[in-house]
Amino acid sequence: MDNFVFQNPTKIIFGRGMENDVGAEVARHSRRILVHFGGGSIKTTGLYDRVAASLNKAGVEFKALGGVKPNPRLSLAHEGVRLCRDNKLDFVLAIGGGSAIDSSKAIAMGAANDGEVWDFYVGKRELTRALPVGTVLTFPAAGSEASTASVVTNEEGWLKRGFNSELLYPKFSILNPELAFTLPKFQAACGATDILSHLMERYFTNSRHVAFVDRLLEATMKTVIAQGPKVIANMTDYDAWAELMWAGTIAHNNLLNTGRVGDWGSHDIEHEISGIYDVAHGAGLAVVFPAWMKHVLHHDLDRFVQWSVRVWNVELDIFDKEATARAGVARLEAFLHSIGLGTTLASLGVGTDRIDEMARKATDGDKRRIGNFVKLDAAQVAQVLKLAA
Repeated sequence: MDNFVFQNPTKIIFGRGMENDVGAEVARHSRRILVHFGGGSIKTTGLYDRVAASLNKAGVEFKALGGVKPNPRLSLAHEGVRLCRDNKLDFVLAIGGGSAIDSSKAIAMGAANDGEVWDFYVGKRELTRALPVGTVLTFPAAGSEASTASVVTNEEGWLKRGFNSELLYPKFSILNPELAFTLPKFQAACGATDILSHLMERYFTNSRHVAFVDRLLEATMKTVIAQGPKVIANMTDYDAWAELMWAGTIAHNNLLNTGRVGDWGSHDIEHEISGIYDVAHGAGLAVVFPAWMKHVLHHDLDRFVQWSVRVWNVELDIFDKEATARAGVARLEAFLHSIGLGTTLASLGVGTDRIDEMARKATDGDKRRIGNFVKLDAAQVAQVLKLAA
């Protein structure tokens, strides 16, 4: 087990109707805030009005900025930074899923610092301060509600990049599973896949003697595999949503990183697909992850065998470990198909003509290797994408 420091300061407020207490939570930190969200769904469902009423009751003044898209855009973050600076707003409240939260974190970074916020995402500057952020989660997927991460897309070059800092942990996150009831089934499937991918990124590690966290990861993966189809079959199943929503938070709050170094190569590859083609992140991961697994299978066959047997209930073939491992990958693909996602680039409407471009972008022009379980150069990234084709 590797050395580690674990700390997560995000306050989780979980359950029915908890969004009605958001004003009191915000008032602990600020009286002048930006409310940041995506499309019109939070208004048609009445969520926006409930949040506004709670803020008004607590004496919190706010400006509203909607328009967050999946794969949130840097240009909208720039607009949020301007609003915060012009109106002396010192807190950002995100309402939505990972896109709204990630965009809010970008605004929080930019509003607290002079200069270009994109510089943090590409490693040109070190973050030393940020505005505090809170969240009302409507879409369990990205885990950004209790993580250090933010991912945005720069329209100039269509580069999608992530940034991590402990300054980006939200002060609080409100998780009411009822707020996910109105999601389209496709989004629910993408969310479950995103959660599962966060777990698999951590599971495939070169760190040794990590049996305890292995078991935590396996249990959380099995929860997603069990509950994902339930919510898709019945989008108002509170108990299934509650299990999935809490699993999504735990999957990415860094508890399951402890004592190990995860891979994250599949995420880096997928960022190039969704950066260029604007596909849903979870749908992109459904395509990349099985292909990545087939590419790296022999790096640590025993770990793939363990995952296949413990997570997917594959019967161990002691005479053919590779067959056992490949059966696990096949069951992952079958699960993804069962919830309505494809596992090929064609299923995303993506061709093969830009594979080399994506491989170069993922590796910064082949100047770095991505992933940790197996470090991939541009040629290897291209091989993964060709397997996905």
